[in-house]
Amino acid sequence: MAVATGNSLASRFGVHFAVLVFVVIWTIPTLGILVSSLRDKDQIIASGWWNSFSSSSQTEAGRLPAASTQIQKDGKFVLQGNIFGDGAKRNISAFGVKSAAPTQYPAGSTADLGDGVTLQLNADGGFVMQSPKAFEGDRGQRVYYASSAPPKFTTDNYKTVLFSEGIGRSFMNSLTVTIPATVIPILIAAFAAYALAWMRFPGRALLIAVIIGLLVVPLQMSLIPLLKLYNGVGTFFGVPSKTYLGIWLAHTGFGLPFAIYLLRSYIAGLPREIMESARIDGASDFEIFVKIVLPLSFPVLASFAIFQFLWVWNDLLVAMVFLGTEADQIVLTAKLNALLGSRGGNWEILTTSAFITIIVPLIVFFSLQRYFVRGLLAGSVKGG
Repeated sequence: MAVATGNSLASRFGVHFAVLVFVVIWTIPTLGILVSSLRDKDQIIASGWWNSFSSSSQTEAGRLPAASTQIQKDGKFVLQGNIFGDGAKRNISAFGVKSAAPTQYPAGSTADLGDGVTLQLNADGGFVMQSPKAFEGDRGQRVYYASSAPPKFTTDNYKTVLFSEGIGRSFMNSLTVTIPATVIPILIAAFAAYALAWMRFPGRALLIAVIIGLLVVPLQMSLIPLLKLYNGVGTFFGVPSKTYLGIWLAHTGFGLPFAIYLLRSYIAGLPREIMESARIDGASDFEIFVKIVLPLSFPVLASFAIFQFLWVWNDLLVAMVFLGTEADQIVLTAKLNALLGSRGGNWEILTTSAFITIIVPLIVFFSLQRYFVRGLLAGSVKGG
């Protein structure tokens, strides 16, 4: 008995440890995206998100004013000012005038540039450059410096993405696609699952076998034939292609086999005595379905809703085939894919767009997660 208790504790510890590992694996990347999306774009380039709460150091380059701003002072020609201008101030630790040695001189020291020319650059960005001869040219001296800046977080990235990059419109387009494409299969599959579980009609077993067989059909194989069929039907009825109706029907078709299989497994396991009692009391199949089966099936309906919502929300392939790329149709995943090509170096834009993409699935999952495992396990245990 003692050994059994020890094994039980070890098993529970192992399960808890495994869950903790999975939670960490899933949480850390999401946290990294969230933190990066709130950081200043210059600091994203300078350091990783794990250093976001400490000062970041980076090597930058600037240019001193042109010769036209020089003044004469004590018999020398002088250029002076602040290298940051009106921009954000940073703390300079070292500077140089060659890209190969950007930190050759400590901040505050005077560098000898030859021919009597000297440059002093202070930690606050203030500089004084002196020469016995007049400066010439329209371009000032190039200066490299190492600077550090305190942590800076901003919501400007979200304003840029939502209102300038078109992500806000794509967000609404994704909702327009996802919500109907989640609700429609559930409605159809719930009726079909009840009929296949509790109604007797010829060919029922064959229909169940066909539905199970459809589970293994790859989406990529059926995509083009389905598109040709849809375009042919659309041409016959005068309906344009690349519409929301097309993608709703496509996602409904791709999601129905799994939905019917999952819901039927659960509904077939409901107590037979409840169904027979309802029939004895004179209830029709529709009344039994609406008043008994649907309330009892809420956990498995929620489980499938999570599956279908996540699948449709994250879909790119079906959206590219059945929808256009215009602003009023392009979905969030397609827009993010376009940003990767056009703004691949702008990490503040990409991380902000990525977090906007995952925030809705996270809300849906955490809202319905208490039904998720219960619904799946209930169906698998009861069987069909």
